[in-house]
Amino acid sequence: MAHNVKAYDASSITVLEGLEAVRKRPGMYIGSVSTKGLNHLVYEIVDNAVDEHIAGFCTLIKVTLEADGSATIEDNGRGIPVGMHEKGISAERLVFTTLHAGGKFDDSAYKTSGGLHGVGSSVVNALSAYLVVKVKIDGLVYEDRYERGIPSIDLVNGLLPVVGKSRDTGTTVNFLPDNMIFDKTRFREEDIKSRLHETAYLNPLLKIIFKDNRQDVPEVIEYHEPEGITGFIKDMNKSKEAVCDIISFCGESEGITVEVAFQYVNEFHENILGFCNNIYNSEGGTHLTGFKTTFTNIINSYARELSILKDKDANFTGADVRNGMTAVISIKHPDPRFEGQTKTKLDNQDAAKIVGKVTNEEITRYFDRNLETLKNVISCAEKAAKIRKTEEKARTNMLTKQKFSFDSNGKLANCESKDMAKCELFIVEGDSAGGSAKTARNRHYQAILPIRGKILNVEKASIDKVLANAEIKTMINAFGCGFSEGYGNDFDIAKLRYNKIIIMADADVDGAHISTLLLTLFYRFMPQLIFEGHVYLAMPPLYKAMPSKGEEEYLFDDKALEKYRKRHKGPFTLQRFKGLGEMDADQLWETTLDPETRMLKLVEIEDARMASEVTEMLMGTLVPPRKAFIYKNANEAELDI
Repeated sequence: MAHNVKAYDASSITVLEGLEAVRKRPGMYIGSVSTKGLNHLVYEIVDNAVDEHIAGFCTLIKVTLEADGSATIEDNGRGIPVGMHEKGISAERLVFTTLHAGGKFDDSAYKTSGGLHGVGSSVVNALSAYLVVKVKIDGLVYEDRYERGIPSIDLVNGLLPVVGKSRDTGTTVNFLPDNMIFDKTRFREEDIKSRLHETAYLNPLLKIIFKDNRQDVPEVIEYHEPEGITGFIKDMNKSKEAVCDIISFCGESEGITVEVAFQYVNEFHENILGFCNNIYNSEGGTHLTGFKTTFTNIINSYARELSILKDKDANFTGADVRNGMTAVISIKHPDPRFEGQTKTKLDNQDAAKIVGKVTNEEITRYFDRNLETLKNVISCAEKAAKIRKTEEKARTNMLTKQKFSFDSNGKLANCESKDMAKCELFIVEGDSAGGSAKTARNRHYQAILPIRGKILNVEKASIDKVLANAEIKTMINAFGCGFSEGYGNDFDIAKLRYNKIIIMADADVDGAHISTLLLTLFYRFMPQLIFEGHVYLAMPPLYKAMPSKGEEEYLFDDKALEKYRKRHKGPFTLQRFKGLGEMDADQLWETTLDPETRMLKLVEIEDARMASEVTEMLMGTLVPPRKAFIYKNANEAELDI
């Protein structure tokens, strides 16, 4: 690793503004105060350590989830500067108490950085009940402590107290998330492990050790991936049928480093991940645009050169070309710009140009030398184009044959309003529940769509079976926004007719299965519905408690029943609802349809890569990994007895 950066000391720390708003509006800085935001605190500190690795000074990061609920992140980098800053206090104190104070603003201290523009450390501090920093530097160990962002150790002439000696260097941060800020304060280890493993793939010379001390037998995992993103692709495609070998290349231009690896598999969707400075960009951005556009142009050019595409033929679409592709595009950028604080989308226009330039040079060189691989890739595009054209005809026929409005044949009972912002669509299983829902609803803005039985499992089905399924066709037409798959781009969220799509299934195992099948359909064919917050699960009650004295009460699950038994004194009659069809219209309105009294769960995806893997594992064709997952998580299952 080249150490071509200047000394990292107190003069490298630049201050931009204060820290007042973080505790008041934490979502602006970490996305949310859910488990996703909670885990984000760990990522912030880890990202700072990774920046030290990229700069050439850190080879090992240790991440420990402690038994007391705190997290500890330790690195063997240079150590945060502890010297006197021009502001009159230790540079470390400035980093942890001032928003936008960090070495990331000093161009010569870090060439590239993944930390949140230098705000990470101070944001974690502001949102922690306590935070302790230990810095090993220049043969000494320094310590600082904070409570809810406020220092609890007095500085000595503006400098940190020395608490020991060490020949090593590095920084250790231990923090406990503030339960006044977060809904839950237990870190989700699977998400953190996924993120750390991903970081190891992106940094092949880095070793990361994860330890979970919250378990009876602590779990310890070492992440070290010397193959880099090629190993990443290999891991993602381990259970899939490969069409070609993994293709990888890297290049640099205008200070931007580009690294790409991809492989085609025999599947009908693409899986392309974008990273900038080690941060996953879930919504993509300019680096992905540059790769996709250039790659599509190259394949079309070769297809015409080889006479696979004739003069009369239209070009393959970008989606045709990427059908079956698994890819990782990772860039290092000295001055990244993102849409949103949590870096979901890269916005630098120069990234598109440079990625396109490197891709054009390297892919052309590769395909000129590997003609058979090129032909395999083009055949994937040909297959996708044929399916797309067949599907377009099917859709045209489908739309001309069927019209969806209020009707009495068991299909969609639409609402009167055309105002998408107000309209709701309830998907209900069975004619009985559908009939009750149609009677109970508010016809002005609530539509009811009954479906019969369990829909097709789209994870196991071929695309032609999915498109031929009557229930799925009914839903696609009812939503109005089309659908998309790896080979097609026909989904348009602007055409969605309902602001809320609510899955209303029975509160039992069969109902949960129906909900899972529907969510699989939405995730694979209409993911934007979920990502943009339009999909909900209705929460019908499982019981109705009717005491001899006092008000009747609906109970949504066994836990609620247990609590009711503990707090209610005196006899009561308990009615258990076997299904939505057992409720009369008034009960269904009061418990499940009325916005004033109902309970809805918003469906969210926190980690798109993990969601895809889990969906494939639980709903796909391979049995052994599904069995292993069930055994591992059986103790967390909620049984319907």
